[in-house]
Amino acid sequence: MSNRIVPAILIVLLVVLHAQLWVGRGSLPDVSALQRKVDEQKAANARAQVAIDQLASEVADLKDGLGMVEEKARLELGMVKPNEILVQVAR
Repeated sequence: MSNRIVPAILIVLLVVLHAQLWVGRGSLPDVSALQRKVDEQKAANARAQVAIDQLASEVADLKDGLGMVEEKARLELGMVKPNEILVQVAR
């Protein structure tokens, strides 16, 4: 009788392990679906990072751009701020 019990237990154990491989949490289809979601999220993160980089570039341009506009206005148009004195030197 014990000669039949050990192989039967091993077969049942093999069937249970095989079933877990194909059904339920951690199964191959479940892992595949989760990997697909991870890939989609990575793509969404990459698109968001591009948008963030563009916005950061625009902010930097606005900050630096105003300084450049002010410098051009000072040099070419003689712009002065309140309480400043403009001194022009002839060359």
